[in-house]
Amino acid sequence: MPLIRPRDAIVLLAIVGGVVMTGAARADMVQLYAAGSLRTAFNDVSTAFCTMFSIAVQAKYGPSGILKDEIAQGAKADVFASANMMHPQSLADAGKSGPVVLFARNRLCALVRPGLPITTANLLDRMLDLNVKLGTSTPKADPSGDYALEVFDKAEALRPGARAVLERKALQLTGGPSSVQPPAGRNAYAWHVAEGRADIFLAYCTATRDALQQHPDQQSVALPDALSVAADYGLTVINGAGPYAQKFADYIVSVDGQRILSSHGFAPGHERTP
Repeated sequence: MPLIRPRDAIVLLAIVGGVVMTGAARADMVQLYAAGSLRTAFNDVSTAFCTMFSIAVQAKYGPSGILKDEIAQGAKADVFASANMMHPQSLADAGKSGPVVLFARNRLCALVRPGLPITTANLLDRMLDLNVKLGTSTPKADPSGDYALEVFDKAEALRPGARAVLERKALQLTGGPSSVQPPAGRNAYAWHVAEGRADIFLAYCTATRDALQQHPDQQSVALPDALSVAADYGLTVINGAGPYAQKFADYIVSVDGQRILSSHGFAPGHERTP
């Protein structure tokens, strides 16, 4: 079967836009399931990979927990890139994939609406303010929501009772099966803040960076050290994957792949799990 030309693959990526195409994946194509926070970076990684090797990548992006469940239930995927280590490790533990590789790191930041006076120093005060709407993603379905709960746990250690307040007021606006989707091309977190559904949104720092490109009037605020939460991203090749899956996984952790991820704000990873 002839390989897809790089130009054709780039067009394919543009058409797909992160939505899986109908019909069976071609043997000369890598079927990627990846966390939504990787969309922009992995589109660039996939294009560079195709340019170098003339192998196209068909991508489906979404909340890592939901993608993991789809793969566990038999969805066709060659490579799974998650925003945490737990979801790919669960597939490996179930005998559905190979070893898990830590390939990138991220952190949580706070995306803040225009005009709300917030600094790293007073962020927790504003998060606890009952008049301030706090947005998060959906725990279990999306690791970003789980990381937000870790922030709440750390807040509890600083101020007893804070976790209950934060869990009660947090609005789980993204990452769930029934979450309202933003218009095409819009950053979900920036969109929710712009529409007034959240005054503060706990999201990946890479996502807040992208949000500011669309809404430069919003703010990205670093969490204080006492609340800081790191996000480790795990990669695994699914058993029975196509012939180019491992090649693509190796490219992600290569110098070239890591350089592209770094250009989108991710810190390097690629250590194997125990």
